[in-house]
Amino acid sequence: MEGETSRTSALTERHADKGLFITTGAFTSQASEEATRDGAIAIDLIDGERLCELLKQYDLGVATRMIEEVTIDGAWFDGL
Repeated sequence: MEGETSRTSALTERHADKGLFITTGAFTSQASEEATRDGAIAIDLIDGERLCELLKQYDLGVATRMIEEVTIDGAWFDGL
């Protein structure tokens, strides 16, 4: 929490109207609470899962494809 507190303090010192924190992992519950605390500077949090969704949605450096895997059940065909 100490690092998160220093980052939010930096927003206040710079008189920011809003903040954006992005991580490839997950945010702690304390970070989520601080980001939505009444009276605090608004902070948008984007965790790894949401970051992946956004990269896919806007085609930014990623490509997606659907793969269908079909497995043959040889025993079923042997019984014909």
